[in-house]
Amino acid sequence: MSILVTGGAGYIGSHAVIDLLSAGEEVVVLDNLSTGFDWAVQGAATLHIGDIADEELVDRILHDHAVEAVIHFAGSVVVPESVSDPLKYYLNNTAKSRTLIERCVAGRVKHFIFSSTAAVYGMLEVSPATEEAALKPMSPYGRSKLMTEWMLEDVAAAHPVTYAALRYFNVAGADPEGRVGQSTLNATHLIKVACETALGRRPYIEIFGDDYPTPDGTCIRDYIHVSDLAAAHTAALHYLRKGGASLVANCGYGHGFSVREVLAAVERAAGHSFEVRQAVRRPGDPASIVSDPGRVKATLGWTPAHDDLDRIVSHALAWERHLGDRNR
Repeated sequence: MSILVTGGAGYIGSHAVIDLLSAGEEVVVLDNLSTGFDWAVQGAATLHIGDIADEELVDRILHDHAVEAVIHFAGSVVVPESVSDPLKYYLNNTAKSRTLIERCVAGRVKHFIFSSTAAVYGMLEVSPATEEAALKPMSPYGRSKLMTEWMLEDVAAAHPVTYAALRYFNVAGADPEGRVGQSTLNATHLIKVACETALGRRPYIEIFGDDYPTPDGTCIRDYIHVSDLAAAHTAALHYLRKGGASLVANCGYGHGFSVREVLAAVERAAGHSFEVRQAVRRPGDPASIVSDPGRVKATLGWTPAHDDLDRIVSHALAWERHLGDRNR
């Protein structure tokens, strides 16, 4: 029996593949390499290049590899792009997920673990947020992910499959051993952009708004190390295998850092300062987005190993340096 990881050549998926292999799993990856890289698929994992909506290919993989569970990362993830091109997101994140889920039902896959997002909550009224917080996504990205959660809930009620939908908060960092990291061009995540700025690949970085109701006036986010997030998926697999009921769970640390605190951590790791410019607020940015991770810890037995901002930043910066050497 094997585990199919869709999007396993991408940022989070490649870390999940490493964690699954370390746990002794047989891993198969399906990725169209639109944003992923074949070199990011580590170890003994088998890579199939193709699309999750290719029914014939998915059927063949499920059959030939005797797939027991699917961990589904494949999709589009840039919130502003989802606003300007919503149909791309409803295709890649919703319609294609429906096709994948249908093939999994037909192929008698037992478990399905879904890469969801805190964007399903929208503008949080209470922080930290539990899974019972109101679901009011503000972007096509968030809506496209929520639609897939709803599909999974309905499918699990009608068919013998259990699922876990993990709602990520702000994913950052890189593999502590330097094997994989965030490699996508033109990334928008704060820690990656700050690391690029510290290494001279960007002339400056902007802070969007300094008048929020937070201690230093900048937005607060819950940053989770990508390797801890990967471990949560392996824990979800073990939980479902043991007969656990389907669940939705937040994935974060339960505390946050402001933009200025993150930039200070990057300066500490780099050993020097860099240019920071003040800009106006971006529409729709909540002052604080922090998770309540009680459910994922209690239900899955998940214990983070990298809950430290300086460690997250140091791993991210080391990976950026590695990318610079790799691309010379």
